[in-house]
Amino acid sequence: MSWIYLVLAGIFEIGWPLGLKYAQTETYRVAGISGAVAAMAISGGMLWLAQREIPMGTAYAVWTGIGAAGTFLIGIWLFGDAASLGRFLGVGLIVTGVITLKLAH
Repeated sequence: MSWIYLVLAGIFEIGWPLGLKYAQTETYRVAGISGAVAAMAISGGMLWLAQREIPMGTAYAVWTGIGAAGTFLIGIWLFGDAASLGRFLGVGLIVTGVITLKLAH
């Protein structure tokens, strides 16, 4: 169950940079900030639950890895961020590191 909490924490980790990005526009300022704060709270709560059984260093690395990779993909998909080979390779290294941490656990 702890790994499910950790994956959910990572998914909600994507929500707060997304909310802050939307908050850059006047139309979505309040909704974006509110969404970011809610995502932070949920993500932190799920991380707290996951750390009951998963070592802190592993949990934090996986959490930030999911958040970083997910935010990278959302940025490309929704905001037209650069999608260069080098950027994909960098995210691939993050994902590889997260998988290695899971397998070494």
